Amino acid sequence: MPSSAMEEYLEVIYKLAEKGEVRPSQIAEALGVSGPTVTAALKRLGAKDLATRPRGRVALTDEGRIQALAIIRGHRLSERFLADVLGLPLDEVHAEACLLEHALSPRVQEALEDFLQRPEYCPHGHPIPSADGVVATTEGASLCTRDIGERVEIVSVAEDDTAMLTYLASLGLLPGTHMLVCDVAPFHGPLLVNVRGSQYALGREVADKILVKSSDRD
Repeated sequence: MPSSAMEEYLEVIYKLAEKGEVRPSQIAEALGVSGPTVTAALKRLGAKDLATRPRGRVALTDEGRIQALAIIRGHRLSERFLADVLGLPLDEVHAEACLLEHALSPRVQEALEDFLQRPEYCPHGHPIPSADGVVATTEGASLCTRDIGERVEIVSVAEDDTAMLTYLASLGLLPGTHMLVCDVAPFHGPLLVNVRGSQYALGREVADKILVKSSDRD
């Protein structure tokens, strides 16, 4: 098994690849490290046949993807345990789960999943991979893509921005929340949403990190 540091690289590469091609500079930004540090790490992953460098980009091998999903599975199960059993607030569970995910063997992951009654999603709304690497598809698009008058339900929120999560939680904008898009300002201005009778203006940067689906409720 790779070290905890290498597991972080696998996890980040997988998540970046969900959005498109992965460049070393993106990995450096996500992990807060230098370019040479990323280059050295990618060489180690390549030597273990966990990642490749096609045309200057970065891609996981089949084995790299399997290991990345195992790490993500442990992370999201840990988040559920921290939130559902220990009662930690949503804006704290991600950082704490980062410490736990590397210590969970497949056997412990399975036991934890059974204890939690096999949850399908983490507290932020992201799917929990199965033990055999199957990841459920989620319907949802950025709140920024919605028009005035649309009723939506929050599917998921980005988990790696603690300050934003604290802000969203203070407004009650969490997975499962229903809201109405009241206004969309031009020239990349904020979106105005109504949540249980209260209106909030959300900047585009925040709104883009909230995935929603259509709803028939306000």
